[in-house]
Amino acid sequence: MKVLLGIDDSKYAEDIVRAFASQFRPENTEVLVLHVLQPLGLMAPPEMAIGYAPELVDLKQPAHDLVERVAAQLRNAQFKATTAVEAGDVRECILDSAAEWHADLIVVGSHGVRGIQRFLLGSVAEFVARHAKCSVQIIRTPAGN
Repeated sequence: MKVLLGIDDSKYAEDIVRAFASQFRPENTEVLVLHVLQPLGLMAPPEMAIGYAPELVDLKQPAHDLVERVAAQLRNAQFKATTAVEAGDVRECILDSAAEWHADLIVVGSHGVRGIQRFLLGSVAEFVARHAKCSVQIIRTPAGN
C-alpha cells in the first residue's frame, strides 16, 4: 500500500506519526512523507517567475529536516519511507502529490479548529477528504495548535 503522509510543523506532528505507525504494517506499506510550504501570496506578480516565493527561502531547510526526521522514525519502525517538500497551496499540493505518486491512501492530521477560525483558514483535512481520488484518513489531534 502506498500512503502519502502529509505533515505540518505543529507540536502534534509526532502524535500523527505515532498514530500512523501503530495502524499500519511496515512490510506492506510504502510512505511518502510530505510537507508543504505555502507562500504568503498564491499569485505572483507578472514580472516574477511562477513559484517564486522569497519568504520561503529560510523555511526550506527546516522543512527538509522535518520530513527527514519523520521518515527516519518510520524507517526505524521498518517502513519504507521517502520524503518530499513542496511549495504552493497546501491542499492542492497534497492532492497533486498523491495523484502523481499513485497513493492508495492520504493520511493527514486535523487540529480540531472550529468556528470562525476554521471558516477563515479553511480546513486542509476537509478539503483533501472531499477532493482526493483515493481514500483519506484524518487523524484527530487536540484543538489549539
